[in-house]
Amino acid sequence: MLNAFSVDVEDYFQVGAFERAIPRDTWGGFQPRVERNTQRLLALCEKHQVRGTFFVLGWVAERWPEMVRAIRDAGHELGTHGQDHRRVTTLNPREFREDVRRSKRTIEDVAGVEVIGYRAPNYSIVRETLWAVDVLSEEGFQYDSSIFPIRHDHYGIPDFPRFPQPVKTGNGSALQEFPISTLRFAGMNLPFVGGGYLRQFPMQFIRWGMRHLNQRERRPAIVYIHPWELDPEQPVQPVGVLTRLRHYRNLDRTEDRLATLFSEYAFTSCREILGL
Repeated sequence: MLNAFSVDVEDYFQVGAFERAIPRDTWGGFQPRVERNTQRLLALCEKHQVRGTFFVLGWVAERWPEMVRAIRDAGHELGTHGQDHRRVTTLNPREFREDVRRSKRTIEDVAGVEVIGYRAPNYSIVRETLWAVDVLSEEGFQYDSSIFPIRHDHYGIPDFPRFPQPVKTGNGSALQEFPISTLRFAGMNLPFVGGGYLRQFPMQFIRWGMRHLNQRERRPAIVYIHPWELDPEQPVQPVGVLTRLRHYRNLDRTEDRLATLFSEYAFTSCREILGL
């Protein structure tokens, strides 16, 4: 069973939970670490012969075009994570269209490949912003991977189907949705295998979840990660206790946990899983 591996390529100071502490107009004053951390991820993928999808911020692609081309040259798919990490919930349809159009064009110009996949910052395609699917289809995207079918304080559509399926758009076409992986338990969907969940939950539970999806439900999982999650030496930001726990806990374990998954399961890009 092939699973999808995905990376949201952003720097440590661009995290949604830091929005109040770090305004966008101050980003240029931070010491960037995204290039070195992405190279570290690329090396890990190469070691385990993993190919995946890298959803890159347009802001990052504009400043590190060689890194984007290195991702392409390593055989990975390139998608967009939006221009500068603005949640869809903070944009109107016109602003969202401008955001995805600019980021898509930037990555395509830098890498010379077509971008057909999108992932919203902070999984911010929620029930109130499902109009974004229409915009993505109109802008030439073939799939989205932004919907998290869970209950969460910042995102999620808990009753959305758990596995990839086409979503009808207003123009009559269909866009493939690749929702983030969950486990069904006691009438609820539970996250287990990406980002903070990969770092916070016991590895035994994560491995059990992967086996359950692949062997019992016969479905692919989608694992997601950020480059900064391999970087325990990143500068600590002045944020609250909960945000600090979510962001910094177990950063030193991420690489080993990814290596374990890479050695036990087969991974490829979202594009290949969806047959696009």
